[in-house]
This record gives sequence, structure tokens and C-alpha cells, in this order.
Amino acid sequence: MSTAHLKPNEVKRDWYELDANGHTVGRIATEIARVLMGKHKPEFSRHVDVGDFVVVTNVDKVEFQGNKWEQKIYYKHSLHPGGLRETKASVVRDKFPERILHAAVRGMLPKNRLQAVRLKRLKLYAADSHPHVAQKPASFPEFSSKSKR
Repeated sequence: MSTAHLKPNEVKRDWYELDANGHTVGRIATEIARVLMGKHKPEFSRHVDVGDFVVVTNVDKVEFQGNKWEQKIYYKHSLHPGGLRETKASVVRDKFPERILHAAVRGMLPKNRLQAVRLKRLKLYAADSHPHVAQKPASFPEFSSKSKR
């Protein structure tokens, strides 16, 4: 019996909604990356993008363990000599709260040509509401049953 592989036009994508309020960045990012890759589906295949859409609300209320708000540093380079910029996590949270979770999820996805396509299906919002109500996103069943740490 041969293994059935999905073709890209046969993939059915679902929408999931997740409230990030009170969750730790790393723990929530692993679950989001798993759903973006499609590892929760029985028809998962590494070479075909079978992942789903993920809508995350309250991104500005995520937590870090310990002193990471002051010790964790995000780097950005302008590609010019001396163009390295360093920003603390607390400053990034105040200015662009979506970038913290986006960087964490991006680091947990495989570094291949599917990474950018998968990241486009990640929708991050600092508010309680989002504009994707028409897609009727289901709750995140795998993560909502776990306790907040």
C-alpha cells in the first residue's frame, strides 16, 4: 500500500483563533508553529504546505519568564557599516507588540522556501478583536486545554 500525498491544490485550510493573554511567548509560539506547518493533521507532509491560518489576539499581553523584558535584545541591521541596532524586549513591546511573537514563531519554523508562505497565514493583533470574523475561526483546541503557566 502506498502513501497518499496531497497536492497543493487539494489542501483544505482551517482558521484557528487564540487569545495570547497571560501565555508565555515560547510556549505559545511552538503551538502556533505546529499549526502553521500542519503537523496537527494526519495528512502532514514536509514538502507540501498543509498548514492552517492562525489569528492571535491580545499579543501585547504575552509574558516572558524571569528578567527577559530587560535582558532580551532584538537585533536589526541596515546592511550598512555600523548599522546594527539593538532594542530591548520591553521597548519592542511598547512600540510594536506583534513583533515579539512574530520573531518567536519565525524562529521555530523550518528555514526553507515554505517559511515565508507559512508566516503570511499568521495574523497577529494587539487588540481583543480582529477583522477575520467572517472566516469563523475555531478556538485553538490543543492549546486552550493546557493551563496557563
